[in-house]
Amino acid sequence: MNEWEIAIKMCALFFPIGKTGAYSIPVLEQIDPKKDCIQALIIVPTRELALQTSQICIELAKHLDVRVMVTTGGTNLRDDIMRIYQKVQVIIATPGRILDLMEKGVAVMDQCKILVLDEADKLLSQDFKGMLDTVIKNLPQERQILLFSATFPLTVEQFMRKHLRDPYEINLMEELTLKGVTQYYAFVQERQKVHCLNTLFSKLQINQSIIFCNSTQRVELLAKKITELGYCCYYIHAKMAQAHRNRVFHDFRAGLCRNLVCSDLFTRGIDVQAVNVVINFDFPKMAETYLHRIGRSGRFGHLGIAINLITYDDRFALHRIEQELGTEIKPIPKVIDPKLYVAKLLDDDDTPEANAK
Repeated sequence: MNEWEIAIKMCALFFPIGKTGAYSIPVLEQIDPKKDCIQALIIVPTRELALQTSQICIELAKHLDVRVMVTTGGTNLRDDIMRIYQKVQVIIATPGRILDLMEKGVAVMDQCKILVLDEADKLLSQDFKGMLDTVIKNLPQERQILLFSATFPLTVEQFMRKHLRDPYEINLMEELTLKGVTQYYAFVQERQKVHCLNTLFSKLQINQSIIFCNSTQRVELLAKKITELGYCCYYIHAKMAQAHRNRVFHDFRAGLCRNLVCSDLFTRGIDVQAVNVVINFDFPKMAETYLHRIGRSGRFGHLGIAINLITYDDRFALHRIEQELGTEIKPIPKVIDPKLYVAKLLDDDDTPEANAK
């Protein structure tokens, strides 16, 4: 086992900063604070993940005199240009924005010898087709590329063959996948889903919950229904204005609301420590999507549960996803043992949402 494997396994298994710490700590250690140039680039697929990653990196970099900058779409490009002309050594970015800065000659990458691709399977999907190839063309020939991915589709394998020389693979799937998350399903008719959700809210001991829908329209409709039932509820999806998304993301992480309804925007690497319940109001079609969704609970070593509302049309997808992930999704019992998902994070009096419905 080499030094990288030890560091990644230790961070992923034991430390609160998890995967982000597994790459950001060794990346920051390789930065020369005396050099006024971009030395490392971390690319992530969503703006929310970029902000979360930058918070961790900036905190760690304080002790090393290393300057970290985050840049994403949906923010003022001129402001980013002004900031990048100052001393910046590590950039965390979404693909479209960093390409804009490269094409304008603002982000000079000729001394950037480390590239990290977080959520590589998403970055190499059709949503970002060809972007990473363009990014790599701007890097020096001698560079180190690190890919972090919860799944290993053909696109990732093809990318590795094209751009990586003798890559070293570390597979933590057996140790980490779905660990600590108990999974249930409930067979319901479509018109019964809101009633079933209301029942779950009344019976479960929810610290915070994330509820997934398959479309942005259904996200907003469901959030409205939950609010009408008398529960505190936020919602977030990709069609919202970025400033609104940032506020929802920040406030939910701060514990100002117990329930969040969202689209798959929120499945990638977003860590909210208090989330102990994930509900698939709409069951996903792909095993990869399911894996990322329910992984939002059981973070930081805490336990969690995932509850799937299954209609007649979902029955085949349920069995297929069980087989593909090698996991078991059990019928929901009348009473769920709180020991399976309740981790005491704060005293009731300290919780902003305490006693709020």
